[in-house]
Amino acid sequence: MLGFVLNDKEVKEMEYLLKKELEELLHDMEDHRIEGIIKRAMEERYQLVFKIFQRFSNPADCVKYMRHKISNQK
Repeated sequence: MLGFVLNDKEVKEMEYLLKKELEELLHDMEDHRIEGIIKRAMEERYQLVFKIFQRFSNPADCVKYMRHKISNQK
């Protein structure tokens, strides 16, 4: 496990970067033209970035970026 110390300004910047990355991933994952291995890679990246984001943000902010899976069942 690695750790590092950030000041308040750096934490805010990290939160901003993570939010932008999550927004982009969520937007791209809704694109139906993307499929297969690319979507799986995006999903893995989303999971990793979201876990990091959870360490920096409060739970209320995390809810905004949670991915809601839509079931394919009728």
